[in-house]
Amino acid sequence: MSPEKMVMMANQIAKFFSSQPGDDQAEKVAAHINDFWEPRMRAQLLDHAKAGGEGFDPLVVSAIGHVREPA
Repeated sequence: MSPEKMVMMANQIAKFFSSQPGDDQAEKVAAHINDFWEPRMRAQLLDHAKAGGEGFDPLVVSAIGHVREPA
């Protein structure tokens, strides 16, 4: 998947969860990514974050620490 599409998808998830009540939106973003993104997509997300995370919504940046590394 192109980096732009991956960033767009992650930001859409963050936009949805940012409107949810509570203080655990980052954990909810990460849980969604962990549950629904295949390992290659999660690896690409984590690689992009390690490279600076250009274009990521701040909520995605907060969620990165909760995204599981693919096996």
